[in-house]
Amino acid sequence: MTTPLRHKFGGLALAALASCAYADDAPAKWSDSLTFGAQIDVGGSYGPDTGPSGRIFGRLFDDRPNQVQLNQVMLTAARPLDPAATDYDFGFKLQGFYGSDARYTRFTKQFVSLSDQNANQFDIVEANLQIHLPAPGEGGLDLKIGQYSTPIGAETIDPSGNYFYSHSYIFNFSDPLKHSGFLASWHLVTGVDVYGGLDTGINTNFDNFPNHAQNSGPPAFIAGLGLSFLDGNLSFLGLTHIGTEIPNAAIANGLLPKSVSTSGDYRKIWDLVTTWKVDDSLTLINEANWIRDDALNNGGAAEAYGMAQYATYALGETLSLVARGEIFVDSQNVFVGQFGNNADFMRSEQGYPALSAYTVTGGKLGQRSIYGAVTLGVNWKQALPIPHLTSLTIRPEIRADGVLNGGTPFNDGKDRQQTTVSVDAILAF
Repeated sequence: MTTPLRHKFGGLALAALASCAYADDAPAKWSDSLTFGAQIDVGGSYGPDTGPSGRIFGRLFDDRPNQVQLNQVMLTAARPLDPAATDYDFGFKLQGFYGSDARYTRFTKQFVSLSDQNANQFDIVEANLQIHLPAPGEGGLDLKIGQYSTPIGAETIDPSGNYFYSHSYIFNFSDPLKHSGFLASWHLVTGVDVYGGLDTGINTNFDNFPNHAQNSGPPAFIAGLGLSFLDGNLSFLGLTHIGTEIPNAAIANGLLPKSVSTSGDYRKIWDLVTTWKVDDSLTLINEANWIRDDALNNGGAAEAYGMAQYATYALGETLSLVARGEIFVDSQNVFVGQFGNNADFMRSEQGYPALSAYTVTGGKLGQRSIYGAVTLGVNWKQALPIPHLTSLTIRPEIRADGVLNGGTPFNDGKDRQQTTVSVDAILAF
């Protein structure tokens, strides 16, 4: 990649867009800005001896070792808002995919009839209406209504928005993935954006709308501020998400004590992404994150916090060197883990017990684990002179993970470190 890592709110993050051409002698039509895209992401992670679980600890999307995974076959249709609009403007985004990533990205209560034995599943990533409204300030107000990817964090569900095949601990275990509700961005002055919105919770659909989908508690909210300096070369995006995320079923199934208030115990996420385009070749991105849940530690508070630093250096138009270093602290061994069954991640979000004995966290509940990871890779992206094909991206990487304060969470509880070699390919249409 030769462009900075895109945060989740920015752009369409598509590897390929097919647009209608504008006629020089005719006014642009609304339909002229419709875009359609498709991409396939296939990859695998190799190296660790995972034992009988068949899972790489601390990984979600690339958790099945030593085999090729069909991560996503994604289709997108969109009409993006005109960034220069001064009057009312309307758009939409529809995006869905089939593949193994859907085990972790699906909304609760969508496609629930799929078998837990099937690694490849369906997911609707985005289904929303977008409206630009004239408002006080230089850029007006943009409103997104429906189901949408979270604006929080440095990495995205869409693989073309990332530098690496594997994901950070922050993305996997702290950041939300998607929301249902509305999100507003107010472009107050050049370089200053204010964000706010209400939703039905983390990775939930519109059940019990406008209340929380899992417990009928108050709606969750997103709020934050985006700042841009140096002609856009230095930017900050600070966002928080706060809501009552414990499902009623977790109490009914005995996973948490009855003293927990599903509509009164909150989960709070704070996230700051800093992007600095140092020059035409070097870009640095930092994500700092903190999550706290009032009840996940057997009815008591649990928290985790971490930082991930990214660097990319473009060697040319098609080749970039990339690096990521991360420290993530799971203070009560609640957040980081592995899911031994294809349905267990979704079951945990819905408050149901795991189906697999290999669905575990990194250590004894209530104790601290500190994880570190260093990932080095290459991004090669080449335009394709082939009809109906746009580009091919290949991303090899080598990653070393370790726990820094004792414990043996890797290889089914036997090792303190693990090393993986991974590669994926993204074919865009």
